[in-house]
Amino acid sequence: MELPVINETPAASEGGCSSHSCGTSDDQLGHLSDEIRSKVENHPCYSEDAHHYFARMHVAVAPACNIQCHYCNRKYDCSNESRPGVVSELLTPDQAVKKTMAVAANIPQMTVLGIAGPGDPLANPERTFETFRRLSAEAPDIKLCVSTNGLALPESVEELAKHNIDHVTITINCVDPEIGAQIYPWIFWENKRIKGVKGAKILIEQQQKGLEMLAARGILVKVNSVMIPGVNDKHLAEVSKIVKSKGAFLHNVMPLIAEAEHGTFYGVMGQRGPTQDELMDLQDSCSGDMNMMRHCRQCRADAVGLLGEDRGDEFTMDKIENMEIDYQAAMEKRKVIHEAISEEMHSKRAAKDEKAAQHSAEPKLNTRPVLMAIATSGQGVINMHFGHAKEFLIYEASPEGVRFMSHRKTDLYCGGDDTCGEGESVLQQTIRSLAGCEAVLCSKIGYEPWDLLEKAGIVPNGEHAMEPIEEAVMAVYKEMAAAGKLDEAVAEERATA
Repeated sequence: MELPVINETPAASEGGCSSHSCGTSDDQLGHLSDEIRSKVENHPCYSEDAHHYFARMHVAVAPACNIQCHYCNRKYDCSNESRPGVVSELLTPDQAVKKTMAVAANIPQMTVLGIAGPGDPLANPERTFETFRRLSAEAPDIKLCVSTNGLALPESVEELAKHNIDHVTITINCVDPEIGAQIYPWIFWENKRIKGVKGAKILIEQQQKGLEMLAARGILVKVNSVMIPGVNDKHLAEVSKIVKSKGAFLHNVMPLIAEAEHGTFYGVMGQRGPTQDELMDLQDSCSGDMNMMRHCRQCRADAVGLLGEDRGDEFTMDKIENMEIDYQAAMEKRKVIHEAISEEMHSKRAAKDEKAAQHSAEPKLNTRPVLMAIATSGQGVINMHFGHAKEFLIYEASPEGVRFMSHRKTDLYCGGDDTCGEGESVLQQTIRSLAGCEAVLCSKIGYEPWDLLEKAGIVPNGEHAMEPIEEAVMAVYKEMAAAGKLDEAVAEERATA
C-alpha cells in the first residue's frame, strides 16, 4: 500500500528526526510481549524504528519546577535554542488542547502528545491533568505521555493511570545522594527548600518509589540520564542496572549540554560535556543490562514534528486561532495514514529479517567494526543530499551485522536545491562532527565536500541513493573488506594519521 503521508511533512526534507534517531531497535524489542510491542511500535520516543515515520509534540503547560538542576536553565519565550526546558510560549490547558488537535489534523502521522515542561509537569498538577483529561476525551487516538524528575511522582501515579497515560519518562541521574548533591543544589519538598545530600536522598527515594509503582500498574517507564563527565559518568552503569531491576523498560543516556551561552550553572562553570566516543562507550556498557535508547534529540519542551525537526513556528497560537479543525474527519484520515505506515514498517521489517537471515548464513568476516554516517530524510532509506543534512545518523557495521549508534547534529552546509554557496567554515565543522566515521552515505554530494572528506579520511559514497540504510551500510562494509581496508594494519594507520 502506498503511503499517503510523505508530502504531509515538508520539514522532513530539511533534516528532521525522520532524517535520521527518543527508543530501541527492532532486535531490542523482539523479546517483548505483544501487548508492550503494540504500545511502542508507533511511539517515536520508545521505538527507534517508529521515529523514522511517526511524529510527536510537546505542550508547554508546566512552568514551575520543584528541583534545581545544575544543567538546567528554563526559558519561556525563546525560539533560538533547541534543548529541554526551553519554549517560545507558555500555554493554558485550553490552548494546549487546541494546539494538539491542530497539529494532529495537519501532521496526521503525529501519534504522541507529551508534557515535559518547561518545568516539571507533576509540580503543576492542575494544569497538567486538566490538559490530559481534555485530550483523553476529545482526541482519544493520541497517546499521552509525561516526563518528570520524579519528586512528586508517587502521589501522582493514581491520576496518571486514571487518564490512560501508559508511557512515563523519569530523569534519574544517580542513585547515590553524594553524587546527587553535585547535580541538584536543592529540592522543594513539603513546602521547604532542602539542600545538598539530604535533598538528593529524598529525590532518589521518590524516584525509585514512583518507578516501582508505575511498573506495578503496567505503565511503561523510560529513564533518562544526563551523562556528566567527572560527576556521574562512572556511576550510570549502576543506575541502569537498578532501574531495570525496578521495572524500567528503556534507558536513555544523554550527553550534558554544557555551552556557556545557555546560562546553566555547569555551562558557566566550564563543566564539559562528553565526547561522542565517551557517550557511545557508556551506552554500550549499559546495554548489557538494559534496552538503550540512542536516537533521543533532547527536544524542546514545545517541540512539534518528527524527532530532530521543529515545526513549532507553523503552530503558534495566533495561527491556530485562525484554523478550522474538524477533528472527527481528521481522526479518520489519521487512521488510514497510521495503518499505511504500519503496513510499510511491517513489510520493511520482514525484508530486513530475511536479509539478516541471509547474512547469518554467509561465512563470517574476520574484520573490525566501522562507523558510517548517513544522510537521510526518513523512511529508513538514504535520500538526502550531503549538503542539505542538518544531522547524520551514525551506524556501526561489523561481522555481526549493522546497528544504529547515535546521531550527530551539524549546521546546514547547503541551502539551495541544486548548488551550494560559500560555506567552507560550516563544511569543515560538519566534517569535524563526523570524526571517527570512515564513510558517509548520501543521495548526492558536491565536489568540494567530496575532496575535503577524502582528505579527512572519510570515504564519500553516493551510490546507494534510495536504498534501505542497513542494506547499504553492509554493502559498503563488504566492499571495504574486499578491498583490504578493514585489517588491523589499516586501523593502526588511521589511528596514527
